[in-house]
Amino acid sequence: MWGQLREDIHSVFGRDPAAHSFWEVLTTYPGIHALLFHRLAHRLWNWRLLWLARVVAWFGRGLTGIEIHPAARIGRRFFIDHGMGVVIGETAVIGDDVTLYHGVTLGGTSWKQGKRHPNLGNHVVVGAGAKVLGPITIGDGARIGSNAVVTRDMPPGTTAIGIPARILDEHEKSARHDFSAYAITRDQNDPFSVALHGLLEHAAETDRRFALLLNHLREKGFSCDDAAEFQDAFDPKYLSKIVD
Repeated sequence: MWGQLREDIHSVFGRDPAAHSFWEVLTTYPGIHALLFHRLAHRLWNWRLLWLARVVAWFGRGLTGIEIHPAARIGRRFFIDHGMGVVIGETAVIGDDVTLYHGVTLGGTSWKQGKRHPNLGNHVVVGAGAKVLGPITIGDGARIGSNAVVTRDMPPGTTAIGIPARILDEHEKSARHDFSAYAITRDQNDPFSVALHGLLEHAAETDRRFALLLNHLREKGFSCDDAAEFQDAFDPKYLSKIVD
């Protein structure tokens, strides 16, 4: 258990630039403390000491502000940054090298017994305030943006943002699995924003062609005064700024 604790603490330094020493992380990081309480509670749960496991988990929640059900399965080098308000449900399964930020919920959407909570693959990052709900699977290397609400499976290596969460373009997978603070990537092409920009460009092009057609008709001697009444003022650049 001590070797696993050392591994958990050393993994923090690659994901939190505010960490300065082994002793600092061990004594002041609530995410590490919550993980220690969970490891003990999970072991008691597997020994069928259910009430005692829940007491240990309740005590850990009171000290850290992080609630982890004793039955949840958590992999190696798991890190909760800041931690306050994190909730991990009973049937949640978390892979290796996963990072959660404060306010994250891995919750259920049903009161029925059985699998109710999500599975997170390896190297997943879940941004602050995000909610991952239901018996869904988040693929390896996925990123979930801050305050996103995810209710469907995510393929490996993808990023999700928004409410409800939308899957962005898949980024390149690498063996290194670079850490991305708060699940922010360098190029987030929100499909909703891309679609709106496409509609604005189409509308602007339609207006241009309509004006060109009117000019050709006037050159041929046709009266186009009535058609001019249907031309509304349209500023695609202004609308594009609003969408951004």
